[in-house]
Amino acid sequence: MKNGKNKPANDDLRPEYDLATLQGGTRGKHLRAYRAATNLALLTPEVRAAFPTDVAVNRALRSLMKKAKPDRARRLPRKSRGGR
Repeated sequence: MKNGKNKPANDDLRPEYDLATLQGGTRGKHLRAYRAATNLALLTPEVRAAFPTDVAVNRALRSLMKKAKPDRARRLPRKSRGGR
């Protein structure tokens, strides 16, 4: 049963805003642009415990990149030269 007791005492909506024009927004309208502009990765609690700061995470990833570069170059197949 609904009664007037659950209604907030102070309405924060300013008088110059018309509630009717604020309804009907599109959910996720700007999500693609937001994701393209951000570069975030969610870490599991175990990883976050091992690398507690963004500096620590970046150092570990850079170290891994340096070690992986020579191996990666050796494993990549050469591009084909048009049937030769």
